[in-house]
Amino acid sequence: MALDPTALRAYAQAAQQAARPSAPSGADDHPAADFAAMVGNAVNTAESQLQSAENLSNGYAMGTSDLVDVVTAMAAAEVQLETVVSVRDQVIKAYQEILRMPI
Repeated sequence: MALDPTALRAYAQAAQQAARPSAPSGADDHPAADFAAMVGNAVNTAESQLQSAENLSNGYAMGTSDLVDVVTAMAAAEVQLETVVSVRDQVIKAYQEILRMPI
């Protein structure tokens, strides 16, 4: 089974965030809240990058933005969105595997 490189980067980033010693003292008590915060942060980042790309695209249409900036912003937004979708797909696969487990 081949893994998507964007998913691997997302997992590596999640592992780095989990390994940081600056976690709050109650972080071990609520790992689900930490995961929810990480997913929420990723979605918010993707949304802001998509909005930035859209604003630059509108600016290019009005003649105030450079084409290189628009293309770069669109590529960054696309990569971020693919990462979020890849992580979502892996979470769904894991949930389906849990549902298939015998009790």
